[in-house]
Amino acid sequence: MSNPMKGALRCLPAAATAAEPIPPATENLSYSMLLPGGAYCAGLAREAVRGLLVRHGLAGLRETAALAASELVAAAYRFTPDREMALRLRWQYDALRIVVYDQHPAHRVPDAAEACRDRRSRGMWLLAAAVEEHGGDWGLTPALTPEGGTKSWALLPR
Repeated sequence: MSNPMKGALRCLPAAATAAEPIPPATENLSYSMLLPGGAYCAGLAREAVRGLLVRHGLAGLRETAALAASELVAAAYRFTPDREMALRLRWQYDALRIVVYDQHPAHRVPDAAEACRDRRSRGMWLLAAAVEEHGGDWGLTPALTPEGGTKSWALLPR
């Protein structure tokens, strides 16, 4: 019997000198994760954000960012319970960007879309207060997908 892996092994490059691993730093903070959409995901987001920011030298943003991520995920859960959502965390242009994408269906009637956006915005008063206290910004917009969805975000400068 022939070895089914024999051809695959020929494709491997010769052993090269291993490069040193790149340690976590502020400049390389860029993470994306999918969350299953349960109510517990807000807590998972808080824990993940705290740990990542400490590892990347941004401990000063830890609590505000954890609160922001938790509030964004909680809002996504309220509008799309038990539906997968994406959490992205990135350091760019000297600020931390936290983005959550959810699967809230698109509204066909503009008035309904605006009413829904207003309702979601009013529910984010804690996020607004924390981010504004830190000198940041936040917002939400329809996600640019055929199925709809919402992109909500917070921006926290160092």
